[in-house]
Amino acid sequence: MSPAADTDGAADGTLGGTGMLGFPDPGPPLFSSVTEVRERLAAVGYLADDGIAGVVHLADRLAKPVLVEGPAGTGKTELAKSVARVTGSRLIRLQCYEGLDESKALYEWNYKKQLLRIQAQRVVDDDGSQSSSRAPDRSAPDAPTSSWRDLEEDIFSEEFLLTRPLLEAIRSPDPVVLLVDEVDRVELETEALLLEVLSEYQVSIPELGTIRAQQIPLVFLTSNNTRELSEALKRRCLYLHLDYPSLERERDIVLARVPGVTEELADQIARIVRSLRTLELKKYPSVSETLDWARTLVVLGVESIDAEQAKATLHVLLKYRSDLERAAKELAVAGEDRV
Repeated sequence: MSPAADTDGAADGTLGGTGMLGFPDPGPPLFSSVTEVRERLAAVGYLADDGIAGVVHLADRLAKPVLVEGPAGTGKTELAKSVARVTGSRLIRLQCYEGLDESKALYEWNYKKQLLRIQAQRVVDDDGSQSSSRAPDRSAPDAPTSSWRDLEEDIFSEEFLLTRPLLEAIRSPDPVVLLVDEVDRVELETEALLLEVLSEYQVSIPELGTIRAQQIPLVFLTSNNTRELSEALKRRCLYLHLDYPSLERERDIVLARVPGVTEELADQIARIVRSLRTLELKKYPSVSETLDWARTLVVLGVESIDAEQAKATLHVLLKYRSDLERAAKELAVAGEDRV
C-alpha cells in the first residue's frame, strides 16, 4: 500500500496517536523478552550480553532509536544487520559521510524527468495555440495560468519523487531495520535532518505534505566517536556503548563466527589480541580484525600459534608499521619468557 501525504494525521490512519506509555505505538512485539533477544541473536552468530539484548528489547517496545557508540570494529553495524536477519526485516542502510545532504539522505526531485515533462507540455501548448489562432476562444482567458498550475502539480507529484534511505524506510509497508551508519561523520546541519524522522517517524515534503510511517522502523545509529553528537539527537535515542569485548567473550565470538577454529586456537587468539590492546598503538585491533586473523590462521592450517607464526600474520591485525614493529617486539619478548 502506497502512503498518502497527510499534514494532520497518519498517512494510513494507524500511527497518528501514541501508545499507553506516551511513545509512538510500536505495533506487535518482535521479541517477548531480553532472553529471547539473546537467543535469537546467538542463532545468527551475534553474541549479545544482557546489556545489548536489553537495549534492543526496549527499542522494540518503546519505538525508540538506538545510538550505538564505541571504537570501530566492535560490532555496532553487525548488531543492526543481525537484528534485521532474526526479525525477517528489510535492512535499509544510510552510510554517512562528510557532505551528505538532504538530496542523498531524504529525497530529491527527478529534475531531468521534470524538464522533459515541461518540454512535452510546451509542445502541446504550442500546438494548441496554433489551433486557437485559427478560431480564437475568448471564453477562456485564464487557460495559460490554469495549464501551468496543473503542470506544476503534476511535476511535483510522487511520480517525479526520488526516495532516499530515510524516506524509503518511512514509506515501506514491510518491516524495516534502518541503519544510519557512522552518523558522527556528517555535519550538524545534516544531523538536524534526522530529528524529525527519529522523533515523529515522519518526513515533511513542502510540495506533498507530511508523510508518516505506515509502521515504525527499528532504527540503529552508529558512531565511532570522531566528534560529539548534538544533545537533541541523543535525547531521541536509547544509548548503547560497545567496547572491546572481554577475553572470554571474544573467544566465544571467534568460535561462533569462524568455522574450523579449535577452542585452543580461539583462546590463544583472544589472549594475544587482548595483550596487543594493552600496548600504545595508533589503532587497536578490532573484533572484525580478530575474526579476519582467526580465518587466516585456519586457512594456513595453524592449530597452535607460536611467536613466529603470530609475527608473520600480524599484518592482518595491525595496519600501521609502527604498530607492527611494537607488537613484534612484544611477541618476541613473550616468546623468550616462555622459553
